Amino acid sequence: MSDVRLMEKLLEGVEVQWKTLGDIGNFIRGSGIQKSDFTESGAGCIHYGQIHTHYGTWAAETKSFINPEFAARLRKAYAGNLVIATTSEDDAAVAKAVAWLGDEEVAVSTDAYIYRHTINPKYMSYFFQTELFQSQKKPYITGTKVRRISGDSLAKIQIPIPCPENAEKSLEIQAEIVRILDAFAELTAELTAELTARKKQYIYYRDQLLSFDEVAVEWKTLGDVAEYSKTRISFERLDKTNYVGVDNLLQNRAGKAESNYVPTSGNLTAYREGDILIGNIRPYLKKIWHADRMGGTNGDVLVIHPTGQDLQSRYLYQILSDDKFFDYNMQHAKGAKMPRGNKDKIMEYRFPVPINPDEQTRIVAILDKFDTLTHSFSEGLPREIELRQKQYEYYRDLLLSFPKPEEVAA
Repeated sequence: MSDVRLMEKLLEGVEVQWKTLGDIGNFIRGSGIQKSDFTESGAGCIHYGQIHTHYGTWAAETKSFINPEFAARLRKAYAGNLVIATTSEDDAAVAKAVAWLGDEEVAVSTDAYIYRHTINPKYMSYFFQTELFQSQKKPYITGTKVRRISGDSLAKIQIPIPCPENAEKSLEIQAEIVRILDAFAELTAELTAELTARKKQYIYYRDQLLSFDEVAVEWKTLGDVAEYSKTRISFERLDKTNYVGVDNLLQNRAGKAESNYVPTSGNLTAYREGDILIGNIRPYLKKIWHADRMGGTNGDVLVIHPTGQDLQSRYLYQILSDDKFFDYNMQHAKGAKMPRGNKDKIMEYRFPVPINPDEQTRIVAILDKFDTLTHSFSEGLPREIELRQKQYEYYRDLLLSFPKPEEVAA
């Protein structure tokens, strides 16, 4: 029986009642804990900022500690409580919640609420991630640069409670929903760990293959084998698929996405299939793409056009994808807040080229496999993770989208 069929059976004939968070629990503001109060050991504590950075959907142990005597005077979360961050610069992150599942009590800082309730804590934290929760909280968010929500406002938000007249049955249904969503979250975590391992393996093999300890090579500068594109292309020949701005080049060698903007006048820098495009703003973002089509770009993107007959363009792409190149680029970049690559210095970058062209082919074949696996959003692990995340979000919203009254549906 599928998980969805199982849920249908569990919910068959079951009443679902929408209750406000204020009806089923209490919000308690945390106490004053500053980052300067952290110690290497002692009593566990949660600073509101850590809910955004350190903790996942729920926490089983704290990452920070404070002096036990200081902690004794503070308000604390107990096992099963939710800890809710109430401030952020991003609306979507306001009221991000984690369920505290540790065995011991934990101190909670100001700008976070402790929510004590009678519901499955993971069920609650999953509901806090849904679009339904996000849409309900939006009218209550205040502030401009720093966005906030109050406990009184959170208390007005409604949540579906299955089988409210039978606490045991209600918790059984909640636990089954959590089990299904846990399985999706665990799979995504496993794929992410696999991606991290494969990226380390990719870097290891790239370093080994490009060391050339026993291979005859010639050292070339980039200017010896390539040039910046000198051709122009009319805006009329561009669309969202072949216009490349620095914004739709993806970080960490992940290629490019379709552009949300297309120029409506003028001539732009042209690129052709086999050229290498590099984001020239903030080189440390490692934005690079090996063009598989013709198109155009602007002055914030460098178009490297290979000119050497004995150099494969894909080999040059792998050379320029290496951390050594990006480190070199940053060393010579101009500007502090928004550094830009130095175009003259980039053309002086030196790298080894195997004399035997078959060696270039061998290196490219190996590195391309790792490149696809670790960076491709069409067939690699990033694509698999993206699909699993969408699947998880689909089932999360499906399982938590019970029939609701008109005022909630609106």
